[in-house]
Amino acid sequence: MKNFFRKSVYIGIAISLFTIILSCEEEFTDVESNVITNTKFDTDAISIDVITENSPLERIQSDNISRQIAQYLLGVYANPDYEKIEASIVSQISIPTGLSVLDGVVYGADTTVVTKIDTVFLKLPYQVTSNTDGNKFEIDSVFGDKSKPFHLNIYRSNTYINVYNPADPSKINSFYSDDVFEKIGTELNTEVNFPFIPNENDTMFVVKRRLYDDTIVASDTIKLFNSTASTIPVPFARIPLNEDAFKELFLDKYETGEFASQDAFNDYFRGIIIEATGDEGSLTSFNFNNNNSTLIPSLEVYYTNTVLKSGTVVLDTISKNNSFPLSGFKVNTFKMEDKVYPVNNEIKIQGTAGSEGSITLFDQVKIDELKANNWLINDATLTFYINQSADTSHVPDRLYLYKSDTNVLSPSFSQIKDATSEGAFGGIGGFLSRDASGKKEKYTFKITDYISDILNGNIEYESILKLKVYNPSDAPTSGNDIVFRNSSWNPKAVTLFNNSAENGVKKAALVISYSKKTE
Repeated sequence: MKNFFRKSVYIGIAISLFTIILSCEEEFTDVESNVITNTKFDTDAISIDVITENSPLERIQSDNISRQIAQYLLGVYANPDYEKIEASIVSQISIPTGLSVLDGVVYGADTTVVTKIDTVFLKLPYQVTSNTDGNKFEIDSVFGDKSKPFHLNIYRSNTYINVYNPADPSKINSFYSDDVFEKIGTELNTEVNFPFIPNENDTMFVVKRRLYDDTIVASDTIKLFNSTASTIPVPFARIPLNEDAFKELFLDKYETGEFASQDAFNDYFRGIIIEATGDEGSLTSFNFNNNNSTLIPSLEVYYTNTVLKSGTVVLDTISKNNSFPLSGFKVNTFKMEDKVYPVNNEIKIQGTAGSEGSITLFDQVKIDELKANNWLINDATLTFYINQSADTSHVPDRLYLYKSDTNVLSPSFSQIKDATSEGAFGGIGGFLSRDASGKKEKYTFKITDYISDILNGNIEYESILKLKVYNPSDAPTSGNDIVFRNSSWNPKAVTLFNNSAENGVKKAALVISYSKKTE
């Protein structure tokens, strides 16, 4: 009888199970997590070379229709070690109810109202952390060269984002990172190819209020705060938009059928495309699900109504602002450089629609050999070392493993057992480790239960493992959540050593610790 057992950290459970396995065996000398030793067993370990290859991604699902995606990337990340990313955002726009330029006020026959747009802009609040002195916010979640701009343009989208699949309305729709969205007209930003550079000093903006003849009569200072009690302003990007275009597209239609309901508006104005292009610059992650509504990206329209008598006498000025959050359905599009990595001693792991790793643990001959050993599996770890000569400025804090079946045309993806069985203890691991000098060194995965199931015949080894940059949505939500859904708004990248012999002790390897009954 073959027995494979991964030892529990709970001593009582371990002793009970071994009572069953070993009948009357006694005198355990050590009951540790993942290690079994007593007078009837010898403990040892074996290192198995694994086949590790690059696995480029063509695209990933990148909408929020069937999943909750809070982070969206915008900008350009160009690193010679990896694929260049041009990340853009397509978003629907929410409208407030009861929009009216004049708020229903009726004036006399000799009175006219002239509406003047003071400014229109796209507001993009940054994600921030407090500096060491606690008196200022610093922008986080920025990758690349923050000293150089990328080009930013904003367009009106003519692609309707529907919750249901038009080809099969019984199914939920989905959009992918390489989808193309049709544009209407020219750029909506006042400066074409707006040079975008994240700036933590952009914490305020002054809106000059103007009469019908451009006379400045007042000004409003705009600042954003994390809470009503906060006195430290949050930095935000401001992209000036074409005032004439938005007067025609928005203000002039406030009380028409196009603005009668959110559905009507979504059909009329199907969304905006925030498009990033260029060969340099940085990539910034923006939060679109902030609990503080003022920190949600939005389209801001400021305008002033001048009430005139007899066409020249100013009776009143009414300053207004309408805010249109970028909410509803959204899609992150990634234009990735078509880069072919050489077949050498390393693999490239890059988030978004970059590159993953494909790992084959063993062939059937090796499986049969291991099964014949009649081992008790104590521990199984898969380790990948970082090539520290490559760029390590933005390596992921964690990588992730999942299973892909062997169906080439239509593969299905699932969680590795340890992701759920060890969920309370870090799952499969994959966290970044550093060496004694503090350098970023390796990633180690715990796949003990998965290996045990293969070697004791509980499951057939009919899949390969895929290695990717970790995204918070990767981890299973419960013990029954075994389906893996691949998405990523994490653009970080790392170069790992593969299984090539030239990598020496740093080659990718599966290490199995086991106990075997003595003769």
